[in-house]
Amino acid sequence: MSELFRPNIARLRGYVPGEQPREQGYIKLNTNENPYPPSPLVLARLRTACAADLRLYPDPDARALRRRLGEVFAIAPQQVMVGNGSDELLNVIIRSFACAGDKIAYPHPTYGYYKPLIDIQGAEAVPVEFGGDFALPAGLAVPGARITFLANPNAPSGTLVPYAEVAALCAQVDGVLVVDEAYVDFSQGGCIQLIEQHPNAIVVRTMSKSFSLAGMRIGFAFAPAALIAGMWKVKDHYNLNRLSLVAAEAALEDIDVMRTNAARVCATRTRLCVGLKNLGFYLWDSQANFVLAKLGARWAGRTAAELYAQLKERRILVRYFATPPRLADCLRISVGTDAEIDALLAVLKELSPV
Repeated sequence: MSELFRPNIARLRGYVPGEQPREQGYIKLNTNENPYPPSPLVLARLRTACAADLRLYPDPDARALRRRLGEVFAIAPQQVMVGNGSDELLNVIIRSFACAGDKIAYPHPTYGYYKPLIDIQGAEAVPVEFGGDFALPAGLAVPGARITFLANPNAPSGTLVPYAEVAALCAQVDGVLVVDEAYVDFSQGGCIQLIEQHPNAIVVRTMSKSFSLAGMRIGFAFAPAALIAGMWKVKDHYNLNRLSLVAAEAALEDIDVMRTNAARVCATRTRLCVGLKNLGFYLWDSQANFVLAKLGARWAGRTAAELYAQLKERRILVRYFATPPRLADCLRISVGTDAEIDALLAVLKELSPV
């Protein structure tokens, strides 16, 4: 039946998200979810909102949420678009700016969903290899690229490119620069001010990670008003449901809960890094809610795939990317609670060859 599909869809290798176990009892450190619950205000507002109004469509313009985002980030509502997770916004961006055959550049390895989205559009993916330190690649400003993606902090390395380097890149690219800041609340970074200085800048964020709202699918994009107006033509008209709008507004109203939880995650990240280094792993400097751990000499003769499987047998899930050669000997580990990280480190110590 593949002949019924567009050729690029028939060839497509779809994105495979992290495993969601069907059974209870796993320590789940594979999909970068926040280990702490969202604001109590969010839960209270959602309970109230589960009423007869659910028969009505949501506000297609998300006016109240965009006003609130404008207040929190000191920008105009006309510079904000909200989406069904940041993934929808990435899709809208590609459909807005790239035609079939157009170049879309991104560093590699990075967020794996960029490539399937590019392939769906029929555009040309142009990966630019990171160096060993995951610093910004010198050749990322690909001539003629309609879109350049930069996950910052990067996934899966967690590394952060300083603002000055991002701004310099924005001035160099031919098309739009999309700074994907899904994990920025776990760092000291942030590039929203780019949109005031560069007419081709788009900054994308999500409430899935730091706000503990992965299940609600809420993302937002900041860009010059002219870019938002054009992208508005492409988005689905009722793209964010009534409950997600309620949750997002409440989360921003009670934003200190997010900040407190993010600080807790960062503190546990430090503990995790110390523990992994003591067990013979090499780590990049993560500014996200996960770390990328490379098997060091202590683990000679063992593979990351084997270690992933052994952890899973003990009901601990981490992320293994079977993408040689850069990530073949690495595991990405989400930052859980202190108790979850203690359990992980204890099992790794048990499995350690030395």
